[in-house]
Amino acid sequence: MRSSAKHGAAASNSGVSRHVLTLHQRLYHALNLGSWEKRGRWHCSDIEIQRMVLRSMDAFLECISSETLQYPLVKDSVVDMVRALESILEFKSQSVLRLASKVAVKMINILPSSVLQSHVLDIMLPLADLLSSQQLQVAISCATATNVVLTKLSSRHERELGQILEETKAVDHIVHNVKQFCGNDKPIEYFQEMASALSKILWRWPSFRYHVWNDSKFLNLLDAMKLMSENAVKVAVLQLYSSLALCGNGAEKLLENGAIPQMMVRCMDNSNTNLVRTEAFKLARIFALSRRGCIKMISTCGEPLVKAITSAMTNSSSLSERVAKSQSSVMEEACRLASITHWAGDHHIYFWKAGVDGLLLDLLLDNFPKMHEMQRELSVHHLINVVQECHNSNLPLSFRPYVWDILGGLAANCAENINHEMHGNELRLKILIICACFSFVKSIGTLRQVSPNNPTNMSVCESASRAVLMMVYSPCKYIASLARSILYEILKSNGKDYVEYLLEIPNARLSGNKFGIPGNLQLVVSLMSLACYCSLPKYQELIIKCKGMKTVVGFIMWWLKNHVRKRRASMVPHLRDSLTERTCCFPCTEEWEGDDMLLLFSLWILAELLHHSAHTKVHPSDNQENVSEAQLVQELWEICKNHNSHGSRWYAAYILSFFGLFGFPSKLGKRIGKSLGQKEHCDLKLDLVNEESVYAHEVILTLRCPSLLPPGISVPKEKSSNETAELDAGRNSIKSVRLSAHVDRQSLLKLLEYVY
Repeated sequence: MRSSAKHGAAASNSGVSRHVLTLHQRLYHALNLGSWEKRGRWHCSDIEIQRMVLRSMDAFLECISSETLQYPLVKDSVVDMVRALESILEFKSQSVLRLASKVAVKMINILPSSVLQSHVLDIMLPLADLLSSQQLQVAISCATATNVVLTKLSSRHERELGQILEETKAVDHIVHNVKQFCGNDKPIEYFQEMASALSKILWRWPSFRYHVWNDSKFLNLLDAMKLMSENAVKVAVLQLYSSLALCGNGAEKLLENGAIPQMMVRCMDNSNTNLVRTEAFKLARIFALSRRGCIKMISTCGEPLVKAITSAMTNSSSLSERVAKSQSSVMEEACRLASITHWAGDHHIYFWKAGVDGLLLDLLLDNFPKMHEMQRELSVHHLINVVQECHNSNLPLSFRPYVWDILGGLAANCAENINHEMHGNELRLKILIICACFSFVKSIGTLRQVSPNNPTNMSVCESASRAVLMMVYSPCKYIASLARSILYEILKSNGKDYVEYLLEIPNARLSGNKFGIPGNLQLVVSLMSLACYCSLPKYQELIIKCKGMKTVVGFIMWWLKNHVRKRRASMVPHLRDSLTERTCCFPCTEEWEGDDMLLLFSLWILAELLHHSAHTKVHPSDNQENVSEAQLVQELWEICKNHNSHGSRWYAAYILSFFGLFGFPSKLGKRIGKSLGQKEHCDLKLDLVNEESVYAHEVILTLRCPSLLPPGISVPKEKSSNETAELDAGRNSIKSVRLSAHVDRQSLLKLLEYVY
């Protein structure tokens, strides 16, 4: 027998009301009608006693709050209630299951997350098992309780709960329930709770996703459900699609059905509730996690999607109204989705067509409408002065990184010869670039004040620096030229002062200073800033003069020894997203940066300095003391062969070209290269006009340089010098090709070295 008598006096003196004491006594009177077994388990097979316990429990739960849970009398009772409820649910008496499941929902809703964590596994085992109950209300209540548990669940219990869900076949039961929904007279609440529980399970445990998205009957049911007009159904369907799309293969499966992206875009319309719109934007963002997924989505609903994005970023009546919204607001989700500009595709045309430049300026400048009246003929210098005077905005710091990411993506993927003057947006583009350059210069100053307690400012610094980097190196000649001239103009006042400081940050890492995570972000911003400086010849010279090449080479060698691998999303707060952190089966081969960010940007700087040095007779070995040219070349070859991110490999290959080495190495590269000129295995002879010959291999030239073998010319066969021995051995004759008199032997050998 258990009793709370020992707590009674202390409890009454501690502020627990007489009403709570009375309910507590009734609860334990009912519990003591059953029996307490080993390990604290409660047992009773009498249905009436079970019903009495559940009613007493229901009444006692009504008086539980965060305040009353501080008292031992109430806190200790939670353990006994959980064990009794677990026993009743496992008993599965049909006459009390409905009441028991309702009490379970109330208990899970009332108990705070910190208290629930220690009991979550005990309560979830019978709940998951009862998801297959034939009693409609029991199944609904169990799904509701599962929803709440999964919402409050901490990561430390995920593994154990995943095993429970697998053992009880909870996902199979929920999928079956959803498939049985259509055609049966069941309330919409049934589908809503089942779908919501399933989406939460699929979000946390990727291993369940395949069996769901591979179930064609289930997907057909969702296809029919998405046509319903109820907002609750729309939210449930969108959440389910999002959880399935977190699997890369599942996303492709969903995108095969063109009606899904179209429904998603309709849900983004402002005629829907904010919750429906938010879930629609989340789904689109998951589809766009891969380049292939983004292209498929754009091919289905590109222009309507972009219109929905830009509308959501502007449809609030005032900026202050937007600021008041939570971080999961429609506007923030639209801004997140607009960052798909980092993928190339037709959507860039739609963004420019929708006036994205003006939209971004509306966010960045409070009085931008007045600037529309300015004359286009104003010089860059005058525009800078005007923008500087009104460079204020109520846009919160948390939103600004999205603006710079959108702008940077537009610049990085803009067509080479697009004429912004012809499209009439050159003034807006100039002002946008000026705003970005101002933020870039300000970010360098912010680097001096960075601290672990202020990561948001660093996020803005990183995104602003990235946007300027994308603009000064944009494939669009107009944007690149304009950005460089504006950046040079803005840097006139204090640009030189910042160069030495930016070089100090990687130097500090080389000298052994230990940075935390903010230190890695500092490194990224400093390297991107130096890369921006390298786009301007005057500052290239200054960096070289300050021994910048020595610093960069030293940093590259340091990175190759330490391999500090960091993805952008792990360092920049605005990209950290609990939703997309749960992805699986997404290809990593599409990434330009990958986790080699620090290496990529340092290679970028070195490439620009070498390009400049080629014209000023400065060699990398002149600017570094401890690293030989042979060491550097060897490490660059290793980068080309072993590193996954495309950016690092391409920049390493580009730097090697300054040392006379071209192309990407392969495992057979050295062996094939050595075979050039070895007459023994050659089957092709290239004859020069001065009776000199160069031996080669027909198959290699056919694949790598077919122009040396012009089609339509009859190639005579000539016996080799060791004719008799070769014929006896059954070897092929050597083909002879006579080259033009203009072909120089030295040039031909260089060409063949590159080919091999």
